[in-house]
Amino acid sequence: MRKIFALILVALSMLIVGCGGGKGTDGKLRIVTSFYPIYLDTINLAKGINDVEVVNLTKPQVGCLHDYQLTTEDMKTLETADIFVVNGFGMESFLDKVIDNQPDLKVIDLSKVDDISPIVEDGEINPHVWLSVTYDKRQVIELSNRLSELDPNHALEYKKNALDYVTRLDALREQMHNELDFLPHKDIVTFHEAFPYFAKEFDLNVVAVVEREPGTEPTPKELEEIIEKLKGVDTKVIFTEPQYSPKAAETIARETGAKIYPLDPIVTGESTPDHADDYIERMLENMSTLQTALK
Repeated sequence: MRKIFALILVALSMLIVGCGGGKGTDGKLRIVTSFYPIYLDTINLAKGINDVEVVNLTKPQVGCLHDYQLTTEDMKTLETADIFVVNGFGMESFLDKVIDNQPDLKVIDLSKVDDISPIVEDGEINPHVWLSVTYDKRQVIELSNRLSELDPNHALEYKKNALDYVTRLDALREQMHNELDFLPHKDIVTFHEAFPYFAKEFDLNVVAVVEREPGTEPTPKELEEIIEKLKGVDTKVIFTEPQYSPKAAETIARETGAKIYPLDPIVTGESTPDHADDYIERMLENMSTLQTALK
């Protein structure tokens, strides 16, 4: 009888695992995302799936993960993860450390998409692919496929949610192209290297970048070069980012008469399901800002 009872317990435990039991609250499958734009894609795909929870690794105020160092709290969060979703393209410089420490952790790397052509600058891949609506859509499809493979019990839900979200992204892309393709001016100065994919998508010309790395003030020579470039542009505008100080941009504006507008790379925000529409809403805000600035 004891042997039979033990076999029943083993069978039950295997059944629970097969039904999607994971490390999260109440045995839910726990998906951890590396930072905010990846979180937004993932919560849209997990919408309405009660036994799947999505947790964002980094704090709401953490932007792009350039040189980000994992904290003890981050490592504890990753220890509770069943799946870790990352942007890739070098954005998560700590990824090798995570894999070394947790070799059994299932990692979904969204740079493994065949039809994304990375932009290479100074020998390094620019990782800000989500700011192209087209590429964000392709990452969503890749994420749906990978989640369906790793969690087949919810494959239908992931696929349905992906179809719904991709339909909305297609509508967003069409609306933005209708509004931005025929702007009379296309030259822009951006705060840092977040917007090349956005510029490529909407045929904008980035004539200068204020800070190549956020938090690194431009040298006097770099400031002078940007000022000279702006003097030759018909519409003098500088786009700052709400996550960073506009101090350097304000200096350039004083010297050139340029106007300053905010352009949001969508890298910070509250990681809660009620913010699932943040990507679409903030891209529309960017569209409106460009319409105002470049007319």
